Amino acid sequence: MTADRRVLWLDATAGVAGDMLLAALVDLGVRLPGIQAAVDAVIPGTVLLRQREVSRAGLRALKVDVELVATDQHHRSWREIRNRIVAAELTEGARANALAAFGALAAAEGRVHGVAADDVHFHEVGAWDSIADLVGSCAALDSLGADRVTVSEIALGSGTVRAAHGVLPVPVPAVTELIAGWSVTSGGDGELATPTGVALLTTLAAGTGPLPAMTVQRVGVGAGSRDRPDRPNVVRAVLGTSAATAPAAGTTRLTMLETTVDDLDPRLWPSVLDALLAAGAADAWLTPVLMKKGRPGQVLSVLAEPALAPALQQIVLARTSTLGVRSFGVQRTALDRCYLDVELAGGTVAVKIGHRDGVVLHATAEYSDAAAAADATGRTVADVLAEAEAGARAAGVVPGAGLPPGVRN
Repeated sequence: MTADRRVLWLDATAGVAGDMLLAALVDLGVRLPGIQAAVDAVIPGTVLLRQREVSRAGLRALKVDVELVATDQHHRSWREIRNRIVAAELTEGARANALAAFGALAAAEGRVHGVAADDVHFHEVGAWDSIADLVGSCAALDSLGADRVTVSEIALGSGTVRAAHGVLPVPVPAVTELIAGWSVTSGGDGELATPTGVALLTTLAAGTGPLPAMTVQRVGVGAGSRDRPDRPNVVRAVLGTSAATAPAAGTTRLTMLETTVDDLDPRLWPSVLDALLAAGAADAWLTPVLMKKGRPGQVLSVLAEPALAPALQQIVLARTSTLGVRSFGVQRTALDRCYLDVELAGGTVAVKIGHRDGVVLHATAEYSDAAAAADATGRTVADVLAEAEAGARAAGVVPGAGLPPGVRN
């Protein structure tokens, strides 16, 4: 069986900035009033978005202008911006995308300046118009509902650019932090890829590559501010569908959060995992790794529903010493599950049954129930686990058999 997937490819071979990506998505058909509403939810009463057609190197493109309607100052902390996004009335997809993109920027700036991500103060990126570009792009992408987003090789430019910290080489330091693992090229003179544009691409796209095989539905062309005679200063967005194998029964889309830590007191890790699970994570675990200079560390992995990812990311940032959190989409195929309560001396032990279409595949007694029963009777936990699973088998919980009466969800 096959199913159509909605595919979006972004062409950044002429560079990328937040306003260019936003304009390309609007040119695809995302309505500007919805984007304005998302921006207003984060920074109310500050900007007005307007769209107009322009020409770039002789080609038609759409330009989205961000008009300031409130006094601005270009110096806002990541903590302030994050709090605004978390509190705003946004779709969960738009919120997760905006937190991921700004979080990546904060982590990059933190590494560049040698400070914690929460202590980063954005300059150009903290201005109202830049926040509008980023939040608007995230809201527009969420409204498209693309199943997969990929991007071309990213043109960065060359030379120097004047910024808040003086004259900087192109690509600027934050961009060089963001592009690790991505295919890039110099692409031409001047700054072609801004930190905001690169943060959006590297957090919202699944990877780089040429235009994928698809049935093209629409093409959007978003213009930058400059009209360069040597090349169209645009980002192209190509939206289409592709046939893909339908996911297996029980497959859901989840978000994986990851961070690598080597300086947290190991006594704190159990409380971190407990807090994540209590907040709704589907699972959370640690993987030992060997880091640079031979230092032992831990990779914290958190699996969650996409809607819960922003809140869980906040727990990771608050309860660990990390400077940033990676996030990416995954698919999980899970068995249906139900429980059979087995009465034993010392209490009831639930046996979790994994099944597909009502056919038992396996069953396992719940450890916490067994531990409580063992404490009550002075037996070993191993003995109670074995007895509970034997009781389940006696009740008909056998691989290949149907579900017995008395099970509960």
